[in-house]
Amino acid sequence: MNVDKNLETSKVYHLSEDFHSTVPKNRQELLKWNGWGYKDSSFAVNKTQTIEFTGNRYSIGSNLLPLFTEWVKNVFKIDLNDIKEEKDLPMIFPYPMISNKFVSEIKKFGISYSLHGIDRLIRAHGHSLREIADLKMGKITKIPDIVVWPKCHHDVVQIVRSCLDNNVVCIAFGGGTSVSGAANCPIHETRSILCLDSSLMNRILWIDADNLLACCEAGIIGQDLERELKKNNFTSGHEPDSYEFSSFGGWVATKASGMKKNIYGNIEDLVIKIRMVTGRKEKLEMTLEQNSQSPRISCGPDFKHLIIGSEGTLGIITEIIFKIRPIPAVTKYGSIIFPDFEKGVDALREVIFQTIIH
Repeated sequence: MNVDKNLETSKVYHLSEDFHSTVPKNRQELLKWNGWGYKDSSFAVNKTQTIEFTGNRYSIGSNLLPLFTEWVKNVFKIDLNDIKEEKDLPMIFPYPMISNKFVSEIKKFGISYSLHGIDRLIRAHGHSLREIADLKMGKITKIPDIVVWPKCHHDVVQIVRSCLDNNVVCIAFGGGTSVSGAANCPIHETRSILCLDSSLMNRILWIDADNLLACCEAGIIGQDLERELKKNNFTSGHEPDSYEFSSFGGWVATKASGMKKNIYGNIEDLVIKIRMVTGRKEKLEMTLEQNSQSPRISCGPDFKHLIIGSEGTLGIITEIIFKIRPIPAVTKYGSIIFPDFEKGVDALREVIFQTIIH
C-alpha cells in the first residue's frame, strides 16, 4: 500500500513482519471446535452438582461458583442432574468436492491450503446460539470444500481471480465470531466452496505517530492489535465484546461497536481507508478512502460506508488505515449495580444530559 503524500514527511514506523498471532493457524489446538473461547476455559458442572469455571487464564481462576449455581437453578429452572452430553468431534467428514485443477492453481500460487475435515468444519460456522447448540448436538450440515490462508493482499487477489475463473464460491473468514450466519455454507449450493481464512494476514504495516494513524492487515485479532499498538504507546480504542478473538476486518465488515464508543467512536468513525478485493473481474481491486487525511470532509458521500457493514457480500477487506490515540495516562474500571433496569437507563440518560449541558 502506498503511503499518502502527507504521510511521507511524518514520523512513520514500519513494524516488523515477524509477527505471530495469539490464535494459531490450527485453531483447534487452542480454541473449542464447538463453543466460544479457549479449550481449557469453560463452565462445567462437577460431581457435587456445583458449577465451576475451569482453567486459569482469567482472574476468576478455577473456582466453584455456588451462588451462580443457585441463580441458574432458580432463574432458568435447570436440573443439573439432567445435563445432555455434547457430541464428540466427528471422525468422518463430507468429502471435499473441489477440482484438481483448482487445487493445482492454489499450489502454484504458493498459498497454504487444507482439505482436512476438522479445518473445514471449524470454519463452517460462527458463534450464534443456534450454531453452537447444533454443533454440541452433532447437527452438522454443509462445510467448505477447501480452506486457504493468504498472507497478503496479492494472495487474496490471486485466490479470488482463481475462484472467478473456476466458478468456486468464496466465503471470507476472520476471527470466526460472527453471529449473523455469514460463515455458513448454503445447503443447496452445488458449486465448490472455498473458505478464505485471513488469520495469517495479521501485521501492523505502519504507525504514523504524527498524524495518529496506523495501517494493518484485516486478519489481525483484536487482542494482538492492542498489544502491538501498546508497545508504541497507542490504542485503537475499539473494544467490542468479541475483541479477544474477532479480527479487524471483521469489525469493519460487520460495522462493529465497542464498549468505549462514547470516547473513541464506533468502527465507522475510526476507519480512514479500506483496501479490498471485489468479486468483479472488471474491477478486482479497490481502495475506498477519504479525499484527505483530515478528520472530516463536507462534500459528497463517503463511499467507505458501502463496505463498512457489508458482511463480505461486496468483497474481501485486506488492509485498513485507521485512527489511533495515545494510551490514557490512567485507566480505571468500576461497576454500578442498579435495583432494576429502568433506574439504570434513567441514570445513563442523566449522565448524557449532564455531559451535554457542561
